[in-house]
Amino acid sequence: MLVARELSTKQACIIRFIRAFLSEQGYPPSIRDIARGCCISSTSVVVYNLNKLEERGYIRRHGDVSRGIALSSARRDKSRTVSVPIRGEIAAGAPISVPDSENSAVFIGERTDVSADMLRGREGVYALRVKGDSMTDALIKDGDIVLMQYTNVAEAGEMVAVWLRKEGEVTLKRFFPEEKTVRLEPANRQMRPIYTAADNVEIQGRVIGVIRYTP
Repeated sequence: MLVARELSTKQACIIRFIRAFLSEQGYPPSIRDIARGCCISSTSVVVYNLNKLEERGYIRRHGDVSRGIALSSARRDKSRTVSVPIRGEIAAGAPISVPDSENSAVFIGERTDVSADMLRGREGVYALRVKGDSMTDALIKDGDIVLMQYTNVAEAGEMVAVWLRKEGEVTLKRFFPEEKTVRLEPANRQMRPIYTAADNVEIQGRVIGVIRYTP
C-alpha cells in the first residue's frame, strides 16, 4: 500500500498553484498569492510548507529575490497532482451510517489533490475521511484520508471499504472470507473483529494509499 509521506494536501495544492500561476502569469506567485489561491488563512503556514517543499527538493527559493520561487526540474513530474473526490467519512472503529445512501458513500463536493505517482494510472479512485482508531496498527488514524480504488471483490487480508447491507453502515477493515461468513478484522489489538454473513457484505473499494492528517 502506498503512503503519501512526502506531500500533504496543502503542499500538493501549493505545488499545483505555483505551476498554474507560472503558466498563466509568466512569473512566480508571492506568498500572499499562494495563501489566497490555496485558501490558507495564514502566510506563516504558507512559509512553513514552502520550507518543507524546499527541503524535499520540490522547489528552489531565492530569499533575496522578490517572488523567488522556482519548481525543481528533477521533481516536476513527481509533483504533478490529480484532484480526487472525497466521498464522505468511513468508520475505522464501530461502523457508522452513511447519510442518504443505500449502498455507497455520498459525494459531498470536497476534493483533495494527490500526487499522480500514487495513482499509477488507476481508474475509479476516490477518497474517504477516516473516523475512528481501529486501523492504527496499519498506520491509519482518525482524520486521515484513505485513497480507494473501486472494486466489488477483494483478496483475503486486503483493506477494504465494506457496506453492511442489514445495518445500513460502512466500515474500513481487513477482509477475510470464512465459508458462509466474513471476518472484518481491525488493525488494533484492543478491538474485536466483526463477523457477519457473506451476503450481508458489499465491498466498495480497496485502500491504495493514505494521506496523513496534519492539523
